[in-house]
Amino acid sequence: MEPLIIAFVLATFLFSAFLKGTAGLGFATTCLGVMAGYLDLRVAIPLVIIPSLMSNALVMIEAGDFFRVLKMFRVMLAATIPGLLLGLWILSDAHSDIPRGVLGIAMVMYGLWGLWGKTVSIGHNPLIATGTGFVTGVVNGLTGSQIMPVLPYLMSLPITKDELVQAINTSFTFSSIIMLAGMGKFGLLSVDVVILSVAGIIPVGVGIWLGGKVRRRLPEAVFRRVVLVLLCLLGLSLTGRAFF
Repeated sequence: MEPLIIAFVLATFLFSAFLKGTAGLGFATTCLGVMAGYLDLRVAIPLVIIPSLMSNALVMIEAGDFFRVLKMFRVMLAATIPGLLLGLWILSDAHSDIPRGVLGIAMVMYGLWGLWGKTVSIGHNPLIATGTGFVTGVVNGLTGSQIMPVLPYLMSLPITKDELVQAINTSFTFSSIIMLAGMGKFGLLSVDVVILSVAGIIPVGVGIWLGGKVRRRLPEAVFRRVVLVLLCLLGLSLTGRAFF
């Protein structure tokens, strides 16, 4: 890659990590949305996976209470794995632009509803948790997005912002590890891509640290509004990439 492109990649990592540290989500989708303007997505997706895993790990450490949250959502997380495998299998024989666009529209609609509508509280339910995990896996495998419907489900629960951030990032980590294994199997991880991806850990760490400082200063209500606004923006990004 040319030096200017490498600089753009590292700057994209920093910006996306800052958003991730602030809201607890959006690193991979933001990165891919920005990189699509100057890189082939077949290059961008492998570039993002290692910094994405690092961003998840850093946010999980910063949020705390990992094992307690893991125990709370173990059913949902376990159900994500077969869903993701099914989604990847479907993707191998399907055109992904339409599903990605539909998902983007759904994200925007949910974000707007959450900003101006009422919050629904459904409480902890093993059946709903299983269904949410499985569908989230299918959607992730089919479209590359990791936040639907797991984010609306988690936001409907009576949990704190740190518990929400911990739970959503644990889900992201499970999915990213499986995606990393799949890309390695299909030969998408070249040496150059891996080197640049590993170098991205530094700006990701800085961005997560800065974003985490902002998040700790946000009241619960403001934090949830920030998450919903970011969800709308990510949905618009997915829709634009699919239809335009």
